[in-house]
Amino acid sequence: MKRSVIFFDIDGTLLDSNKKLPQSTKEAVRSLKEAGHEVAIATGRAPFMFEDLRKELDIHSFVSFNGQYVVLDGEVIYKNPLSTETLEELTQFSTEKNHPLVYMDHESMKSNIEKHSYIEDSIGTLKLSIPAPAHDPSYYVGREIYQTLLFCENGEEETYKENFEAFHFIRWHEFSTDILPAGGSKAKGIERMIEKLGFSKEQVYAFGDGLNDLEMLEYVGNGVAMGNAHDEVKNIANHVTKHVDEDGIHHGLTLVGLLK
Repeated sequence: MKRSVIFFDIDGTLLDSNKKLPQSTKEAVRSLKEAGHEVAIATGRAPFMFEDLRKELDIHSFVSFNGQYVVLDGEVIYKNPLSTETLEELTQFSTEKNHPLVYMDHESMKSNIEKHSYIEDSIGTLKLSIPAPAHDPSYYVGREIYQTLLFCENGEEETYKENFEAFHFIRWHEFSTDILPAGGSKAKGIERMIEKLGFSKEQVYAFGDGLNDLEMLEYVGNGVAMGNAHDEVKNIANHVTKHVDEDGIHHGLTLVGLLK
């Protein structure tokens, strides 16, 4: 079989509805590696949010922060931080609207306010094994911030889109929106990695379910949407597999011919 590289989103893709790794998925990843394929993660999460998962799956390559921080075999090969100057302007803007922010670099995350229910509700759904973001309103100063979380109700991010063209806004929760550099996406991060690996798009597979997976699934030669994916994601994918809770990863890999 021709060697390929397979990228997996985490939430709703590798992890099921209870944020657990299905045994069938773990075995499928092991089978891919044994067959000589490259396996990587492509996620909106920060690296420190899925360290345990990488260890469990023995994966050392990943696209994190929706493409802004890329690691290949343990080596950082691409970084695309947010503009500090524009981030300061956005901080002032969001403060006036009483919308909290959480700044994230590759090592940690800090909030610009001490506590807020929107932060607790949205980040809580990830069921992380790390502490909630501590209060440090100047954390973005002097650091490379790859992604910031904006906490506001659905639709309230539209005014930010109108005022901050240097940023890209992707909603992932009822109360939270990712902020990336304009033009940033998982696809851009994947592009950097496959250039290093020497793969063509036809050798690249990607599995995802969320709106932040749209560019990724369109970019690769073989995009697979989970059965639990947004309809918009299913519509642009080459294939649609079963729900993540129904061994969707194993079924999808079999569907595209990577597993028997």
